[in-house]
Amino acid sequence: MATAPALVQTIRRGVIAEIALANGPLNLVTRAMLRQLNQAVCELAREPDIRCVILHGGDARAFCAGSDIREFGPIRHDASEQKILFEDMVLRNLARLTMPTIAAIDGPALGGGFELALCCDLRVLRRGVSVGFPECHLGGLAGNGAVRVSRLVGPARAKQMLFTGEQIDTERALDWGLANFVADISALEMARKVADTISARGPISNRLAKELVEQSQDEPLDAALLRSTVAQQNIFDSDDLQEGAAAFFQKRAPVFSGR
Repeated sequence: MATAPALVQTIRRGVIAEIALANGPLNLVTRAMLRQLNQAVCELAREPDIRCVILHGGDARAFCAGSDIREFGPIRHDASEQKILFEDMVLRNLARLTMPTIAAIDGPALGGGFELALCCDLRVLRRGVSVGFPECHLGGLAGNGAVRVSRLVGPARAKQMLFTGEQIDTERALDWGLANFVADISALEMARKVADTISARGPISNRLAKELVEQSQDEPLDAALLRSTVAQQNIFDSDDLQEGAAAFFQKRAPVFSGR
C-alpha cells in the first residue's frame, strides 16, 4: 500500500516546535491535510516540554490560500458531516494548545488559511502579504473565522471583511490588530526570534496567562478574577518562580524547568 504524502511536517527545535504546511504551492485546505494537521497538533498537545509552536507555510507561495473548491460539489448535502464539523474540530484543537502559538505568514492567508492563522495566539506578517476572507465572492462563508475575527477587531470591521471579501494589506492588518508583528524579509525568521523570547520566559506563567486571557473572553469579571487567583497560587507553588527570584538576585538568566 502506498504511503500517503506528507502534507504537514513537524520540526522540533529544542523546546520550540514548528508545524509546516506542505500541500502544494497554495497549501490548500483539504480533508487529508486537515487530518495530518490535527494529528500533529494532538501530538504536540501531549508534550509538556514544548514551550512555543510556530505554524507556517513551508516553501509554498501561500501560507494557506483556503479550501480546495474541488471538494465542495460532492459534499453538498453532507457538508456538516464531511467537512464543517471536522474542520471546526481541527481549528479548536489548534486554538486550544496550552502553549503560546505563532502563525508565520510569508504568503497570502485567505479564507480557511486565515482561519488557521486566527487560531494562533500571535501572527507575524511579511510586509506586502495580504489576509482576508474572500468566500463571499463565491457565495461562501468563513464561519469559524467570522466568530474569531469579530472578537479580535470588533463587529464593524469584521462585517466589512466578510461582506466585501476585500483583502487586508499589511499596514491595515497591523493597525487593526490582525497582525502582531510585520517582517520586512521573512515572517518565519521573525517568528523564530519571537518564539526564542517566549521560550526563555516562564513556561508555566505563559500557559496560565494564555488560559486566563482566553477564559476572560467568555466569563463574568468575578469568575475571571477568581480564576486568576487560582493561577497566581499555582505560580507561587512552582519551582520556576523560586528560580526566577533567585536568578534576579544573582544577576543571571533564569533556567526554568516548567515545574
